[in-house]
Amino acid sequence: MTRRPVIAVLEGTRPVRGLERIEELAEVRVTQADGLAAALDGAEVLYLWDYFSGALPAAWHAAGSLRWLHVAAAGVDKLLFPALAASDVVVTNAHGVFDRPMAEYVLGAMLYSAKGFGPLRDQQLEARWAWREGRNIAGSTALVVGTGSIGRCTARLLRAVGVRVEGAGRTAREDDDDFGRVHAAADLARVAGAFDYVILLAPLTPATENLVSAEVIGALKAGAVLINAGRGRLVDEAALVARLSAGTLAGAVLDTFAVEPLPREHPLWSLPSVLVTPHMASNADSWPDDLAAQFERNLLLWLDGRPLPGVVDKALGYVPSNG
Repeated sequence: MTRRPVIAVLEGTRPVRGLERIEELAEVRVTQADGLAAALDGAEVLYLWDYFSGALPAAWHAAGSLRWLHVAAAGVDKLLFPALAASDVVVTNAHGVFDRPMAEYVLGAMLYSAKGFGPLRDQQLEARWAWREGRNIAGSTALVVGTGSIGRCTARLLRAVGVRVEGAGRTAREDDDDFGRVHAAADLARVAGAFDYVILLAPLTPATENLVSAEVIGALKAGAVLINAGRGRLVDEAALVARLSAGTLAGAVLDTFAVEPLPREHPLWSLPSVLVTPHMASNADSWPDDLAAQFERNLLLWLDGRPLPGVVDKALGYVPSNG
């Protein structure tokens, strides 16, 4: 009888979904962070359902048998510690699962800003009837920074409602299927001022940290809205706060921050032109089941020795695309 592989599953606070079928195919060890080292002993696969956990570096000494690590998240910037990055362990992420929820979040953020839903809610709480004028998003311009699968899904959704979309990625090019024109991310300070919405969906890597610098923020036009559903450290937050506080930028919708949870004393909480959301742009009622189905599909491929989708380039820090 062929020995069944051992899969360690780091569960966290949310109960892991979809293990019934996995348990038919492998020995499954579900653990919390304090038991991770014991669960990893002899395990060939690690399923990080608790994708925010920082427990793996301390348990790495027990991962000598590990061959494949799957994380139930799109971003892997909190995961790729040096020993893992230097190892032969294949890392995959939840590539594709969060594309549509994040695209819908971005569309909602644009509508929130364009229609003035924040001020209208404030008026309602005051029982104050006051007419205000909104803006159309059809005909507006958006620059999507990050041309991976999430950025592409977002571009397609925005184009469907009449937004003129361009992208920004590692290299500039023309005639892209989803963006039309893609600008080099290095040119953001030069090009960002032409857009009504600047939308951040890039991964956090050494190359993208502080990508939206004080110079880029200063280049945004007065009527622009910045939407960040990528990572907080993509943005010079101090420069953004200064520009928003001065009233020279139309607004911002921010889902990610340099420090999370966002400290209670942070000025972004109280700026009237800002909507703060608690790192939930990828959330949807479908995602737990979608993540479970994805891991089962990948496990069947792995057991058959076939190539896995969504393999992270550990040097780059994300799943490479043509962007």
